[in-house]
Amino acid sequence: MKEKFKQISDYEWRIEKENGMRVPAIVFASKLLFDAIEEDALTQLRNVATLKGIQKHAIALPDIHSGYGFPIGGVAAFDIDEGVISPGGIGYDINCGVRLLVTDLKIEEFIKKRNQFLDEIFKNVPSGLGSKGRIRVTKEMLLDVLAKGAEWAVENGYGIKEDLTKTEEYGKMPKADPNAVSNRALQRGMPQLGSLGSGNHFLEIQKVDKVFDGEIAEKFGIDKSCVTVMIHCGSRGLGHQVASDYIKIMEQKFGWKHLPDRELVNAPINSDVGQTYYSAMSAAVNYAFANRQMIMHWTRESFYNVFGEVKVDLVYDVAHNVAKFEKHKIDGEIKKVCIHRKGATRSFGPGREELPEIYQETGQPVIIPGSMGTASYLLVGTKKAEEVSFGSTAHGAGRVMSRHAALKQFRGQQVYATLHNKDIEVKSASWKGLAEEAPQVYKDIDEVANVSHNVGIGKKVCRLVPLCVIKG
Repeated sequence: MKEKFKQISDYEWRIEKENGMRVPAIVFASKLLFDAIEEDALTQLRNVATLKGIQKHAIALPDIHSGYGFPIGGVAAFDIDEGVISPGGIGYDINCGVRLLVTDLKIEEFIKKRNQFLDEIFKNVPSGLGSKGRIRVTKEMLLDVLAKGAEWAVENGYGIKEDLTKTEEYGKMPKADPNAVSNRALQRGMPQLGSLGSGNHFLEIQKVDKVFDGEIAEKFGIDKSCVTVMIHCGSRGLGHQVASDYIKIMEQKFGWKHLPDRELVNAPINSDVGQTYYSAMSAAVNYAFANRQMIMHWTRESFYNVFGEVKVDLVYDVAHNVAKFEKHKIDGEIKKVCIHRKGATRSFGPGREELPEIYQETGQPVIIPGSMGTASYLLVGTKKAEEVSFGSTAHGAGRVMSRHAALKQFRGQQVYATLHNKDIEVKSASWKGLAEEAPQVYKDIDEVANVSHNVGIGKKVCRLVPLCVIKG
């Protein structure tokens, strides 16, 4: 499959329509990153291009790797009348996303009490496989969360109204319908609200080590001398169950034998099933927004408990695994389409109506978390991204090794010692989790960010490096 992709420029690779493809497929990557892409991921991208109603091209971003149906790092737009919606194009961890906080606490002051803070926040923010939240959630409460998202969290004392103005969708997808979510999904979601989870999710205390655009950094509230925080998590078991439920429903209703891959099962956007799935997905998105809002609140409390009065402001919260109805220019005309972003970050430039007023002039903050022990990036969205990638860029480093393979090669104690020697303190719910998420199992985050910057689909603002990490 790889040989069929032709290099168009330093950072673009393309395969024209063939064997049922309705549109071409493109990959934004450097040669180093392209050479490392699995064949399966490129086959998945090609298969996405065969789906009914797909517009313009199927896109892979520099962190592409194989996923369920769609590759992770995949973006596709579908015509509302003729197109489809596919759970595989959104992902199991619906609204896995990340938020960046900035404090007024100086780095040298934080270092003095780093281990004390690490203990405090590990106690305050539940993490790990199957982790349960700190509060007792009834079914009635959860239905309210699914309807209101981060708004519910703020109404119940977990944060301030200003937080909502710096959250994608203001923390609430309006088409969410809690009644579209199964009882099994509700049962899985009730005990887990307000928890970090496991896998690649983390809570990381960071410092800025490079500033690429001082003017934008200042407008985003970034002070190089101060501590920042990154929270990366999603919709936990609830989102996973929503995906599982609707994959099964779509298979039963529409079948899959007409598709190149069973995992691309889908429903017409305008069908009852398609609309109901979108409502359930939106409810799971809201769950994740509330989840990150609560974790941010407990992060603030942890700072207060250890350091006293510390200002902790939200820079932005972005979703990764989600479908959105957006307007984009296609074949010279502005058209409303259903954008699938799977392992992809929205990267809107200045003036987009979806952006909060505070970022109308600059474009939105784009947050690309790295892997444990490596750098992360803050970028800014661009008009170029709207032209070439449906306003999207990468969402992270992207795995190059499975968790199974990682466990064969690494030991959690070894990973811990390596990070400690780099002056990065880590606290994890398990040694296994550390081994699975060793920095070496991911692509080079600097290379990924550079591709985004050089293509122009997200311009670098600053580079962040970890001081300590809470890992599930």
